[in-house]
Amino acid sequence: MAEHRTMQRGALLDAARTLLSEGGTEALTFPALAERTGLARSSVYEYFRSRAAVVEELCAVDFPVWAAEVEAAMERAATPEEKIEAYVRRQLALVGDRRHRAVVAISAGELDAGAREKIRAAHGGLIAMIVEALAALGHEQPRLAAMLLQGVVDAAVRRIELGAAEDPTDITEAAVAMALHGIHG
Repeated sequence: MAEHRTMQRGALLDAARTLLSEGGTEALTFPALAERTGLARSSVYEYFRSRAAVVEELCAVDFPVWAAEVEAAMERAATPEEKIEAYVRRQLALVGDRRHRAVVAISAGELDAGAREKIRAAHGGLIAMIVEALAALGHEQPRLAAMLLQGVVDAAVRRIELGAAEDPTDITEAAVAMALHGIHG
């Protein structure tokens, strides 16, 4: 029975990912989850008490996996510059991934304080990794630089998500150049 519940919970989370990546937070409704999974709407409530609870669990499950991929790419890099480049490239390479799309949709969405805090904490882990590389480069304010760098990554993610006029490869290269060389490209 417990195994069956775990499977259904997994199916609900997977349906939530798809709904979020297709239609953003508005698309994530209990009737839509019920329809996607073939469960009765009342059954969905047995697993999650609210939309925020679904979102919170998705963040708890997906964000660490996603962050671990960025971390692994950074660990393979030898120099601080290569670590920074890996940090930017890996995040942008994950844009097409449904888990990433769902987390991005969530970040922008209206969340309760608990869910927001979980996302902030997970983001904090990513930021901490890059602060170290920036400090190694001798940056005077590595934490501030890390926050600004993440802003560049977030802007690039949005450009790619929107299907902007530029090719995703060009957006990635521009973001990497900005990260490594500032406005001097």
